[in-house]
Amino acid sequence: MEDTPDCNGGILVTAVDGPVVELAFPGGEVPGLGDAVDVGGLVLEVVQHTEGGKARAFAFGDTRGLAAGDPGRALGGPLRVPVGYQVRGRVLDLLGRPLDGGEGFGEPRWPLLRTAPTLAEQRPAQAIFETGLKAIDLLAPIPEGGNTGLFGGAGVGKTVLMMELMQNTVRHHQGVSVFAGVGERSREARELWDEMQEAGVLDDVVLVYGQMGEVPGVRYRTPLAALTMAEWFRDEVGQDVLLFIDNVFRFVQAGNEVSGTFGRPPSRVGYQPTLAAEVAELQERITSTARASITSVQAVYVPADDITDPAVAEVFHHLDSFVVLSREAAAEGLYPAVDPLHSSSTLLRPGVVGRRHAELAADARRVLAKYEELKDIIALVGIEELAVEDRRAVHRARRLRRFLTQPLSVTQSFTGKEGVFLPLAQTLDGCEAILSGELDALPENAFYMRGDLEDVRRRAAELA
Repeated sequence: MEDTPDCNGGILVTAVDGPVVELAFPGGEVPGLGDAVDVGGLVLEVVQHTEGGKARAFAFGDTRGLAAGDPGRALGGPLRVPVGYQVRGRVLDLLGRPLDGGEGFGEPRWPLLRTAPTLAEQRPAQAIFETGLKAIDLLAPIPEGGNTGLFGGAGVGKTVLMMELMQNTVRHHQGVSVFAGVGERSREARELWDEMQEAGVLDDVVLVYGQMGEVPGVRYRTPLAALTMAEWFRDEVGQDVLLFIDNVFRFVQAGNEVSGTFGRPPSRVGYQPTLAAEVAELQERITSTARASITSVQAVYVPADDITDPAVAEVFHHLDSFVVLSREAAAEGLYPAVDPLHSSSTLLRPGVVGRRHAELAADARRVLAKYEELKDIIALVGIEELAVEDRRAVHRARRLRRFLTQPLSVTQSFTGKEGVFLPLAQTLDGCEAILSGELDALPENAFYMRGDLEDVRRRAAELA
């Protein structure tokens, strides 16, 4: 922060209460809400103005050692974070401090708090961002320049799926990826860093961490820091950006902690009363303009697998594609554990994805829904008691469900299976062949964890 200009007037610390610091301004103007203040090298953000010309701020670091009477200085606006080519291939924190042992960052720096592009500047998402993952590309295609959520409880594979998406998109798409690790465990942060290096894609990735052991203010502002870096690539050089946030729920939790420390009364289910505004502040800036796009993929933890939780429901309002991960699918070993009946996308319209894709997705859902309806009957009386038409639907649904699984690159060291990236056209060909009955003679196991149709047929020959 040494390059940031001072404001006139002195600042004094009058009280310290955990991460909350009260400030007085005996000799100058009170900084605005959102402005940054430096007290002995510790950066604060002003959150409240109080009586007597004072203000309250939350700290971006440990306040131990801070005492009443310590002097400070205003930094002339919001916290500024490093942007530009200097951050590519680097690991850093919210304050722009390198976490990879490399050299520090200079200019350019952009303010953390920025306004979203105007309505006239924004461009709606109208094209598919191919991920190479069959279940997502078929049933919940990610919009290029849109927002996608990965919803799931603990242990269903959100982070693994996000890491796979990062690797696939860096390898197969031009552009840069920015990753915001919100409340990450240090072990997870290190694993992701190592995997990006081993895959040879780190040079096109920016990793921004606000780790689990950090104060709430750091975790609360880390997504905005990563988004600011993504905006620089979009606005200054016209480069498409893929923004990953893991995890949006931890961002909401950090905001709840900040709200609680400032004494705001809780709202529904104990969440902060400003929940909707805080989520919108982040989501409304993730958009496309005439120059380039920001496509976001956001992991959203679902507490107790309750999709109606207020924090989860609030994030839903801002998304274009919903990828819901199923605990039942994970228990059956169907990875990626995408729930085909609850996952969807606003792109699944004939005018956007084409008539063939839209009809195949609808047919696939209908067959899979029929199978879900018949599961209990099958468990009670067996599949042979079903009508011929129902038996045929069940057999095809089971083959389709297994065809939508595939090995992932990030799990190759554990499974020994090389990851598969399947173009959308081949995914549609495979689904069409299954739904038409062309592959009814092949055993179900031939479809599990395979790639395209040729791979399925080779596996069927091996089983025969």
